[in-house]
Parts: sequence; C-alpha cells; structure tokens
Amino acid sequence: MLSLHQLRCFLATYEQGSLTAAADQLGYAQPSISEQIRGLERTLGTDLFTRVGRGVVPTTAGEALRPHAERTIAAAEEAGRAVRGVTSLETGTIRFGIFGTARLYAGAALVADVLADHPGVRVELIGQNSADVQEDLRRGRIEAAMIAVTQVNAEGLDVTPVARDELVYISADPDRLRTPITADRLARASLVLAETTWRATDSTRVLLRQMLHETGRNPATRIEVEDVETAVELVGLGLADSVVHRGVAAQLLPRLAPHAGHVSLRPKQFDTLAIVHRAGATLSPAAQLMIELATRRIQAVAEPVG
Repeated sequence: MLSLHQLRCFLATYEQGSLTAAADQLGYAQPSISEQIRGLERTLGTDLFTRVGRGVVPTTAGEALRPHAERTIAAAEEAGRAVRGVTSLETGTIRFGIFGTARLYAGAALVADVLADHPGVRVELIGQNSADVQEDLRRGRIEAAMIAVTQVNAEGLDVTPVARDELVYISADPDRLRTPITADRLARASLVLAETTWRATDSTRVLLRQMLHETGRNPATRIEVEDVETAVELVGLGLADSVVHRGVAAQLLPRLAPHAGHVSLRPKQFDTLAIVHRAGATLSPAAQLMIELATRRIQAVAEPVG
C-alpha cells in the first residue's frame, strides 16, 4: 500500500534529481530514501526513476505519478490543518505566503497584527517571488498567500484580486522625471531590475515586456540584482534607473535614495495583487485570519479592487 512517507520521498527525489540530495532535504540517510523508492516501485509495479550519472531522472511513470503525489500530500496536509485549526489561534504556527516586495507593504505590520490578538502563536511569512509562492500552494506547503497575479497560472487555485499597485519609474536625475515615461524612452533607458532569478516570470518584468512589445525590444538592464532594496540604492547612487511598484517607492526612496524621485509610465501600468489558495480548500481559522489581515494591510497602501 502507498504511504505518505513514500510519496514525500518520491517528490523530494523528483525535485532534487538525486537520492542523496533528497535525503539531505528530508533529513534521512540515503539508503532509507532508496528503500522507500524501491518499495513504492514494487507497489506500483514499475520503475519511477532511471539512474543518470550520479543523479536520477523520472520515467514516464514517474512523471505521471508526480501530480497525483502532490495532490495527495496537499490533501493530507489540509486534513491535518483542519484538525489543528481548532486550537491554531491559541498556540502553534501560522504560515502565510507573501511575495518579496509585499513584505515592504505589510510584512512587519501583518505579523504585529497577528501577535496583538494572538500572542501565543508562532508566525511564518513564506516566499520570495510570486512564482515560488504559487508552487508552495500547489504542493500544500502553505494554505493561502498574497501574490502579484500578472503571470499567475490559476489552474487549481482560487484567485481573489484585492488591490492594484501602479508601476513607476524611479531615477536620481530630475530631468528624466519631468514627463511620464513612454515605451520608447523606457526601451532606451539604462535600468537596474530586481528579481533576477525570476526574470522570466516576475510580474513587473512581464508588464514591462508587454509595454515594450510595440518597440520590438525588451527592457535593457545595465544591472541585475535579487532584492529591490539594492536596486533602489543603486538608483540613489545614480548608476541606473528602475521600475518598481509605487508602494515600494513610497517605502524605500526616503530611506535608501532620498534624492531620487518617481514618475508614472505612459500608458500607466498596474500590477494586480490577489489572495490565492487551492481551489475548493477548507481554510483553517488561521488562514482565514491571515487573509483578512493581509487584505486590510495591502488595501491601506494600494488601490483596493473588488
């Protein structure tokens, strides 16, 4: 009979491409992971991985099993949360997904809101980029999250837009801020952009590529960085300009680039922020609380929608 432990070992091996790496991720010895995979293969009557060098690659059967394993693990996690939810607002851990720049709007304040009424809980805010947060939702690692939804894959998710935030052009050169930035001017700008690891799916970059489609060009980055704080600091040093959410500009320019300013794009561009969770999920009281508080916080600094 299949076990959750076997499926967790399978998914870790699938994600890591290595039995050794899967063992490190799960905190087990490598032979233990190998035995769990062999047991699963015996139960299913087929090989799930093929060895390639020091790693493994999934077989066709392994590829077919992956989405079912993910849903099974997610359902088991949801069942556990439903039981724990009875006391989760008194003790235990509350986990909520939040993409990187949203922590600037609501991160610390959101935690403070939770602890003000529920001082006995432990709080975890999970995520760096919206794409990663979506993956955590699909795998059942978190119940609910707030993400930017320009590039969201809504399959299997309930998506509720709650706010939108304008993208603005920031620069330390006041001459560049006298009029809104057109697609042609943006195409010729020397930019620093954050979220370089997620450059293909980051919502800000997706919107900029759509804006520049008519010019036949992509945003020309002079500098690539991971965090938006570094991007804003570089703008303050006059080494490049950038495009960020208006809420980010309001939070970071006074502190990290006090001589820089911002101006709208033309036409204006907006990123939609939404609450997401797995479709049809029964949310725990803790998740419902986080959704309520996060929505209130984000709508206080961005334009409410819905």
